Amino acid sequence: MSEAIFEPARRQAPLGDTSEGSYLSAGRSLRSWLLTTDHKRIALLYFGSITFFFFVGGIAATLIRLELISPEGRFFSNDAYNRLFTLHGVVMVWFFLVPSIPTTFGNFLLPLMIGAKDMAFPKLNLLSWYLNMIGGVFVIACLILGGVDTGWTFYAPFSSLFSNGYVVLAAVAVFVSGFSTIATGVNFIVTIHVLRAPGMTWMRLPLFVWTMYATALVIVLATPVLAVSLLLIMAERLFGLPIFDPANGGDPVLFQHLFWFYSHPAVYIMVLPSFGVISELIACFARRRVFGYTAMIYAIMAIAIIGFFVWGHHMFVAGMSPFAAIMFSFLSFVVAVPSAIKTFNWTFTLYRGQIYFEAPMLYALGFIGLFVIGGLSGLFTASLPVDIHVTDSYFVVAHFHYIMVGGAVSAFFGALHFWWPKITGRMAPDGWARFAAILMYFGFNFTFFPQFLMGYLGMNRRYHHYAPEFQIYHVTSSAGAAVLAAAYALPIFYLTWSLRYGKRAEPNPWGATGLEWQTTSPPPKDNFTRIPVVTQEPYRYHPEKEAPGHEGTERRQPHDPQGTVA
Repeated sequence: MSEAIFEPARRQAPLGDTSEGSYLSAGRSLRSWLLTTDHKRIALLYFGSITFFFFVGGIAATLIRLELISPEGRFFSNDAYNRLFTLHGVVMVWFFLVPSIPTTFGNFLLPLMIGAKDMAFPKLNLLSWYLNMIGGVFVIACLILGGVDTGWTFYAPFSSLFSNGYVVLAAVAVFVSGFSTIATGVNFIVTIHVLRAPGMTWMRLPLFVWTMYATALVIVLATPVLAVSLLLIMAERLFGLPIFDPANGGDPVLFQHLFWFYSHPAVYIMVLPSFGVISELIACFARRRVFGYTAMIYAIMAIAIIGFFVWGHHMFVAGMSPFAAIMFSFLSFVVAVPSAIKTFNWTFTLYRGQIYFEAPMLYALGFIGLFVIGGLSGLFTASLPVDIHVTDSYFVVAHFHYIMVGGAVSAFFGALHFWWPKITGRMAPDGWARFAAILMYFGFNFTFFPQFLMGYLGMNRRYHHYAPEFQIYHVTSSAGAAVLAAAYALPIFYLTWSLRYGKRAEPNPWGATGLEWQTTSPPPKDNFTRIPVVTQEPYRYHPEKEAPGHEGTERRQPHDPQGTVA
């Protein structure tokens, strides 16, 4: 596999012991799952809840695309359409994209990757899931009662004074889910600081752990601002406090400042974990150490820090001073630099690598393609004259989805296929997985690239009645959405099939480095039977010796004269 990175010896048993069963068999009753403090089981509880909300938001998106096939809007009234796209945004942003990778793969992998037996605060970890579910109950109740029509941004004073939807209920749902993510962030920070295995220094951490750390910092610092914003909305709506109402001395632009001060860093809550996933996949399937490992760490932290200073580019048409607009434009260009560093480093990692096009690698390559398009279009929205032209158009919709959905969802599926053997102990059918990855990439581009064109030509977002000349773009986008929906649905079937019929996974089926691959698949309840000791830097691959196996073939085991754990 790789050079001596970990101790003790390879020729001994793996650093996990399944004689007493895996974490999956440690109590099979519903009570044992609902009261568990095992980080791996909590990750699966999160996986179930976010999968549910992913399909709730996806159904809303499907109905939106059906409505937009016709310029006249045949299925929904104006008010119903407003409630539909608001539901889609609220559910997808706060109940899928924000918690997706941190609460699932972060929860499952973080202790394994740093050599710990669990999170620093196991009970707080379980509480965070219950808070997420309580928020989910509120948002479903809001849907059943009639929904909310403000858009996912809750802009005041419409949300605080004039909306006839269930704004308070939706705000409470997001407010409670915010406390869930704060609890997760605090747990991650403390776990990484105090529970690392001997020898696991900061500069030996896998990049996935670094992105979890940066994400946790952003969560803890930014989410309280969202909570305050929503409390002010509820205070004005319920008690008539003149906070955002200009007729009573309030300032509606204040809400935009508060909301976007949270929401632009929130973009990195959604996408920073994806950077960690892609770094792991690229290194493994190119069989090379990540190019510029130290530069990648600085880029991760720079994104987290600079992200707090660019919120104003969402408000170029809100009446800010020219000097402030120029400064926010400049900073928006600056934050693109560390993102570009990461993309170049992934590219150089691939250069002259021994590349294997397994399904996780296809998702990773698709991520890079979509993220580059999304990032370049972000430079357009950072430019004052272009942003003023495309504000509130489908250009912004396309840009957002290329970053958030094309990027974050591609990384989520890549992570799911990569760590599926470790989570379940079974291999996924590689042919179907590759097909789904390719289908997702093409389906996504057919869905959202036409929206760049129609947005630049003047098609406003949030409208379901539009000029007939935009119909060809909407029809193409809706057809692509059907392909994309199929790509999202396919893994449900073949991954479920693999739970019963899939090939049993070895501890390290991909020939990857990292402590999570040195224990059994699936891991035991306490992760490791003995504490691992880290002796060298991560990602010590030797492509001439090792390669990931293929479905139906034996995994190659390299010669290791030292007899040390890799």
